[in-house]
Amino acid sequence: MFYFPIGCLVFFIFILLLPVLFVLGYFHIINIGFERLGISSEITLLLLLAILIGSLINIPIGKRKFVYAEQSNFFGFWRSSKIKSQGLAVNLGGAVIPILLSFYFLYLIWISGFAITPVLIATFLMVVVSKFLARIVPGVGIKIPALLPPIFSAIFALLLAPDFAAPCAFIAGTMGVLIGGDILNLRKALKYNGSLSIGGAGVFDGIFLVGIVSALLIF
Repeated sequence: MFYFPIGCLVFFIFILLLPVLFVLGYFHIINIGFERLGISSEITLLLLLAILIGSLINIPIGKRKFVYAEQSNFFGFWRSSKIKSQGLAVNLGGAVIPILLSFYFLYLIWISGFAITPVLIATFLMVVVSKFLARIVPGVGIKIPALLPPIFSAIFALLLAPDFAAPCAFIAGTMGVLIGGDILNLRKALKYNGSLSIGGAGVFDGIFLVGIVSALLIF
């Protein structure tokens, strides 16, 4: 059976609709949830595009280990050896950019006079949810259902911070997935797979969908 991740379909649709979204945002036909913090719809779409493009870049952390691994060919009748890289990396679009944006949004929330406590509570709840949802797949890495993080982060944001739901959903969703999904499972994932990209394949779909859903939350 051919497996087509839901996140890949969302990426494809997002790229196709990006010019339309820019036009609609420019003429304010659609409302973007971050505008109350002074972030225009055009900037929001550019940030989402930067996250998408940045997902192609993994930044190595520390020393990498190279090991020989056997791979099966022709239904197991032939085996060949290849050099496989092991170690820890951080994904630019799935971790670095979302973390920087989360701290920036948190700062904007603070200077705008909103309470930060609801954001921290929502983030903690997302850490718990992500930890529960995360699964370690040997040979693949950490997997988390792509559709659930944006749903839970939106619900928590609307319940705890209805006055600034969009940035709250983004912060809680991205940080919750990164901490609960990746970081808290880091040691076990490295044990089974030998390599891991924080914010990379397995959790990036959920992080990117969190960005889209949070951007469309209207105050």
